[in-house]
Amino acid sequence: MKIAIVGCAGRMGRMLLTEVQAADGCQLIGGTGPSGAPEIGSDIGLLIGPTPLGITVSDDAEAVFAAADAVIDFTAPDATVAHAALAAKHNTALIVGTTGLSASHQSALDEAAKSVPVVFAPNMSVGVNLLFALTQKVAATLGIDYDIEIVEMHHRHKVDAPSGTALGLGRAAAAGRGVALDAVKETVRDGHTGAREAGKIGFATLRGGDVVGDHTVIFASEGERVELTHKASSRAIFARGAVRAAQWCNGRPAGLYSMLDVLGLA
Repeated sequence: MKIAIVGCAGRMGRMLLTEVQAADGCQLIGGTGPSGAPEIGSDIGLLIGPTPLGITVSDDAEAVFAAADAVIDFTAPDATVAHAALAAKHNTALIVGTTGLSASHQSALDEAAKSVPVVFAPNMSVGVNLLFALTQKVAATLGIDYDIEIVEMHHRHKVDAPSGTALGLGRAAAAGRGVALDAVKETVRDGHTGAREAGKIGFATLRGGDVVGDHTVIFASEGERVELTHKASSRAIFARGAVRAAQWCNGRPAGLYSMLDVLGLA
């Protein structure tokens, strides 16, 4: 399967390059960077090791999409919108791990998914996606008597909050209760807030150091507390999940999928 990476010179992009190179049945055929970036024209192999691969970093995303069977995108929301259009145009499967997408960004993925398989997940980790499934099940089982709080911590450089994964956990919890997250989400508490409103799903955001990603879903009631936790110690888990998703797309019909579909948990 021919796979390309957009934004391949970034920290996550380089991990994706490494994982594609190591995956059986996958051929790394290209990667892109922003126009004017110092990596443009350099050998992709030198981004991840000492051995050239004979493939250069390009600023021509359209050519990369035209050549690939699947493209993996962990870039930025506006760039992902452009990549979704290219995926649909060139019949290329698209795997998206970009976070911070607005409703308009999401609609671009919905549109592309009418033509090609699109896997979108706020977190590509196998363990985190198991946590999504468990969170929905526990929320449905415990019911409204248990207050739900989601605590997440990431490195100091992360720009969006709450994290895409935390919001995904919130959506899973809300789905377990049969409600929309937007109707019950509480992301900010400051000052004299009064008593906690029943049924709300709260979020606490922590930032500092080099934390890859810690997420805990707390179900708290009178007399007991249930906590579900996932801690990531390496970004390689996200890259491995994305490559697994790309392989899963081979031969799939058009549609918008999640990692739960990839893992058979949907």
